[in-house]
Amino acid sequence: MASTEARRECETEGCSRDAKLQCPTCIKLGIQGSFFCSQECFKGSWASHKLLHKKAKEDKNQNESTNCVEKDVNTDPWPGYRYTGKLHPHYPLTPMRPVPSDIQRPDYADHSRGMSESEQFLKGTSQIKILSPEDIEGMRVVCRLAREVLDIAAIMVKPGVTTEEIDHAVHVACIARNCYPSPLNYYNFPKSCCTSVNEVICHGIPDRRPLQEGDILNVDITVYHNGFHGDLNETFFVGEVDEGAKKLVQTTYECLMQAIDSVKPGVRYRELGNIIQKHAQANGFSVVRSYCGHGIHRLFHTAPNVPHYASGWQDETWPDGWTAVTRDGKRSAQFEHTLLVTETGCEILTRRLENGRAHFLSQM
Repeated sequence: MASTEARRECETEGCSRDAKLQCPTCIKLGIQGSFFCSQECFKGSWASHKLLHKKAKEDKNQNESTNCVEKDVNTDPWPGYRYTGKLHPHYPLTPMRPVPSDIQRPDYADHSRGMSESEQFLKGTSQIKILSPEDIEGMRVVCRLAREVLDIAAIMVKPGVTTEEIDHAVHVACIARNCYPSPLNYYNFPKSCCTSVNEVICHGIPDRRPLQEGDILNVDITVYHNGFHGDLNETFFVGEVDEGAKKLVQTTYECLMQAIDSVKPGVRYRELGNIIQKHAQANGFSVVRSYCGHGIHRLFHTAPNVPHYASGWQDETWPDGWTAVTRDGKRSAQFEHTLLVTETGCEILTRRLENGRAHFLSQM
């Protein structure tokens, strides 16, 4: 299926080339547009473009000085709950962000309980869908867009930034690409991405807690475009981290890539879990058992389920029903790609773009 993504022209005066790069500062400040065809055009327009940032900051300061704004108070939503580690949620959350009505939506987007009827229809079946050439092209497009959104989120990962601010940037980036952020209202999940800090395994809800020097943060992005979902995640360092965090994240990345190297027709799913668990255990780590890889295309989650383990796990879930944490409070890392299995191996649909942000290895 061909993409119907709207064409964007470079905003540099006198340039009319296609534009796919978006100013990260504009995203953070909530400024719409700001697309450029290349880094050269962006740098050439900087003298005038930066005035947009200045005006947006001045408007924000003026609003803060002329309006009575209730001070944010971080409160614990579950008094008496025993947390497994040092991480606590920072509430209240900002309201669920709206998505323009002209953007195509998955079937759960407006459901009162966020239920996907198309997924429920296939629940319990193990039938794996073979994609047509048109479906494959649709998946290539949506996975490229998902990668762009994750790279925008990655730029924001630094001490002092809240995960809600990252979620806001993700939401804006999705809308700018004519995408629906797949997590939003999926079984009533309240945000546009998952942000999992330190001992959070997965499905962390973005909140008002500022990231701290030494944290590790997983950002999980899924976008929905032209009827298809594209899914990926990466774990990032927040500032300088200790050697234990570096080894954990490095080993996790290696586990994923070693498993991907073995993906081809005829390989059993359990063998992938065996590869992952062996490498993790050889480096002194264990693999969480409660979650696994999954099929994805027109459905967010579908067959097959792909285990990451052969045995061993310990985890629990916060009272929000989503945030999964390690039972011993130790840190957890994760990496995820969407793969297309081919006749000879596999294609990484969410691979890093040529001009994308260098991953965590560059920080070591």
